[in-house]
Amino acid sequence: MAEPFLYDTGERSQYGCLGHEVQIEHIKAYVCRPSFFTDRAVIVIHDVFGWQFPDIRYIVDLIAGHGYITICPDFFKGTDPWKTTDHWADFADWMKKHDPVKVDKEADVVLKYLKEQCGSKKIGVVGFSWGGMAVHHLMLKNPQLAAGVSLYGIIRDSEERYNLLNPTFFIFGEKDHTIAYDQITLLEEKLKQYCKVAYKIKVYPGQVHGFAQLKPEDMKPQDKPYIEEARRDMIDWINTFI
Repeated sequence: MAEPFLYDTGERSQYGCLGHEVQIEHIKAYVCRPSFFTDRAVIVIHDVFGWQFPDIRYIVDLIAGHGYITICPDFFKGTDPWKTTDHWADFADWMKKHDPVKVDKEADVVLKYLKEQCGSKKIGVVGFSWGGMAVHHLMLKNPQLAAGVSLYGIIRDSEERYNLLNPTFFIFGEKDHTIAYDQITLLEEKLKQYCKVAYKIKVYPGQVHGFAQLKPEDMKPQDKPYIEEARRDMIDWINTFI
């Protein structure tokens, strides 16, 4: 059986973050702001490795560099993220305690912070893997989110997963062992049937789970063009709707 979400983290180069940490009610978060005032913001939802993982903080800084207040809250609320040294046999129990479709309360706390403390008027959400599933869920439930990008995360076994409230972009890797291609095909067929807002699904050739989070120095040369393309596509979607 394939191991969901456990893409090869490999050796990672060091990363000096550009933002800072804040406390928002019961949630810690990493925030990065552009050098100028903006009333546009993006919430980044981390994967199973949590809000302190260098790759996700790099993504936060990257999005902020395009002119958005960008924030990655700790959706695990201080509990331990999944670690590469953890045993796969324990993953199902870990997931029961870290359900990606039970993020509504934390999302509301962060939305309130962005609106009241940062002056944000238009807010989007981007999520990776575990966070991609959370994005899919939130785009079905929270009309305050103007647009979403779900990267290699899909809600399975739910007839309610197709009626998106606002524009959503689904990004997948062709060789992602965690998501069967027929799941992507089904998603596309059902969205065509039920979805009344803008959406997009794109599969990137040869790419595995977690491909879009890598820092430039950690990319393999053959993957770099597709990673950069996915990043451009993500930013273009955000720019279009937020």
